[in-house]
Amino acid sequence: MPSLFSRSKAVIGVIHVGALPGTPRSSQTVAELVTSATTEARIYRESGVDGVIIENMHDVPYLRGEVGPEIVAAMTTIAVEVKHECGLPVGVQILAGANIEAMAVAHAAGLDFIRAEGYAYAHVADEGFIQSSAAKLLRYRKMIGATNVQVWTDVKKKHAAHAITADVSLGETAETVEFMGADCVIVTGSATGKPPTNADVREAKSHCRLPVFLGSGITEANIREFHDHADGFIIGSAFKIDGLWSNTIDPARVGRVIAALKI
Repeated sequence: MPSLFSRSKAVIGVIHVGALPGTPRSSQTVAELVTSATTEARIYRESGVDGVIIENMHDVPYLRGEVGPEIVAAMTTIAVEVKHECGLPVGVQILAGANIEAMAVAHAAGLDFIRAEGYAYAHVADEGFIQSSAAKLLRYRKMIGATNVQVWTDVKKKHAAHAITADVSLGETAETVEFMGADCVIVTGSATGKPPTNADVREAKSHCRLPVFLGSGITEANIREFHDHADGFIIGSAFKIDGLWSNTIDPARVGRVIAALKI
């Protein structure tokens, strides 16, 4: 699929929507969640990011591989308004590994991509055993007429154990997800806020022809370090007040990261 962005080294800002209806920490109405998310979307647009992704990270503990209709409905409502507010390419991730539901949200809301975990092979996350979703996901995308929605997928993803695929390298995993029809590879560190290694980024790039985005731990201090090898950056924690993912966006931090990339 063609690139969604007009410039190379695109920066994607993360909107961690508040806890959704029915989840343990839920305390806001959908209307309140929309207000918060659209405010952050506007800040991102005004701060010069190239795109936005919405994610239900406050819904801990996460369900494994699927979510209920209340989550799909709320995320769709939020996604429609975020897309309208920012006018940028927008993606969605629904934890944990609810890739079919994310595709449904993206199609209904007119979004541009989803972030999928558990696309190829399998791993053990804190939710349990996560299996490959590629076959069902791409068939579902075709069935609902959403072939314009790109699938960006993590390889050897953060917050997971990969002992069962220890004999399959990160590069081989990237090669496999390309073979299985993904549109973008995402490389992360071991956890939220932890950067990947340059060796991992280079390995992914050397094994596939897909864009390789970095999905964790990118900051004002290290973004130039990855500039030559990465195709783009998904940034959450570094854009938040005090660098904490659960806080709201700090426009000054966003501006400093964007400026650092342009040096």
